[in-house]
Amino acid sequence: MEFPAYLATMPMHAITEIHGEPGLLARFRLEVEAFDEPARERLTAALDLAAELHREDRRVREPYLNHLLRVAIRMMHHYQVRDVDVIVAGLLHDTVEDHPAELAGPDASDDPTPAALAALAARFGPRVARLVGAVTNPAYDPGRDRHVQYREHVAASLDREPWARVIKVSDFTDNGVGVIHTVGPKVARSAAKYRPLVPVFRDLIARPDTPLSAPVKRHIFAQLDLAEERFSAILDQPN
Repeated sequence: MEFPAYLATMPMHAITEIHGEPGLLARFRLEVEAFDEPARERLTAALDLAAELHREDRRVREPYLNHLLRVAIRMMHHYQVRDVDVIVAGLLHDTVEDHPAELAGPDASDDPTPAALAALAARFGPRVARLVGAVTNPAYDPGRDRHVQYREHVAASLDREPWARVIKVSDFTDNGVGVIHTVGPKVARSAAKYRPLVPVFRDLIARPDTPLSAPVKRHIFAQLDLAEERFSAILDQPN
């Protein structure tokens, strides 16, 4: 399939709407050209594993892989991340949460999460597994509000993992700023879930140990502002 020469600078939502998964895959390959061959091989292996595990998964109107590609591309292009472990973990950030038994294989138990993280560590290294673990939601207490528990988990797990903040804020941007590209009842549910996280991410990104440049942090703050505006437009409509 032929893609326009300006694919490398197209907004990701435009690539998604016009070219779909093939366009995002092409954009991903353009981004990884900046890396050396061993890094490209690791990134391609992570993408292949993510595509296999999420092959049947959907996000409303699109293949789930689109979300993972946007998370990784955003980190490479907008956040200027060149740490391969971080990008690999971004591609795989939902694998343990969504497909732990498939990752764990025959070592799976009643709780396959530890074995799934061990499988990632064996394949991509312990740091990748640690970063994925930091952005993997734990089992929630059914007697407490899930959204409250989610916010508590995000604040606690990212407090001690600066690079995991980078993965999670890219994930949040895709879910939060991208909420206008969602349809149906999920729009209001997503806005209610994500709006209280905006100040949490503002604090985490502003911290001196968050490994991003000042211009990138300003870009992220602007994206958080935009997400907050969109959440308000969805949730604060008069009756």
